[in-house]
Amino acid sequence: MTLLTSATAYVAFIFLLAGAVKGVVGLGLPTVAMGLLSLVMPPAEAAAILLLPSFITNVWQLAEGPRLGNLVRRLWPTLLAIFISTVLASGVIASTKSTVASVALGGALLLYAAAGLCNFHINVSPTSERWAGPLVGAITGFITGASGTFVIPAVPYLAGLGLPRDELVQALGVSFTVSTVALALGLLWHDALEMNFVSNSVAAVVPALLGMFLGGQIRRRVSPERFRRWFFIGLSALAVHLILSAMP
Repeated sequence: MTLLTSATAYVAFIFLLAGAVKGVVGLGLPTVAMGLLSLVMPPAEAAAILLLPSFITNVWQLAEGPRLGNLVRRLWPTLLAIFISTVLASGVIASTKSTVASVALGGALLLYAAAGLCNFHINVSPTSERWAGPLVGAITGFITGASGTFVIPAVPYLAGLGLPRDELVQALGVSFTVSTVALALGLLWHDALEMNFVSNSVAAVVPALLGMFLGGQIRRRVSPERFRRWFFIGLSALAVHLILSAMP
């Protein structure tokens, strides 16, 4: 097997696995893909490959929900802050010095895993939503631009709004879609979107969608809570490895 074929097979396997995680728990494709791809390539390359599978699966997720217009009207300050801060911070992950981006990625994954293992929840009141939304959006965007992951703190914040399950899933899809588009523009702005990365991103779409389908089948057979627990334990180990590997 040639080196190129091995790399393609590795990318396909990663997105199959990441899609399966998303199919079971409703999120996690960018998180798993970024973490595992960054073991063998700079985070900027991993983020570029992630773009198209993330965009397609998240558009699919947001399109299935019942109240897209209402959610966008409610969340637009958060979404705008995510977009602007992601583009501004994308220079970190696009830098040829990937040590900072790797540590940022590991830190973001570790925070996400810790929140999941501790079953961390917040309640956002309507009055605090006015200022908390843009603040959370800005922080999420800067973490996205530095690490390529867009779950912290957006996921706990959106979960704390008290949305019905279907609307929460749709809100996550909207947030992730905005983050993906902003990250793509940021990478393009910093000349970090090479053609071979784009072609690998196209090739990763089918494994990601197949993984989501398989994840849906798995969800009917295993306890989602047990799956989530082992998912976060594995994510913690991956995060620690990324941080330690990036340090001199």
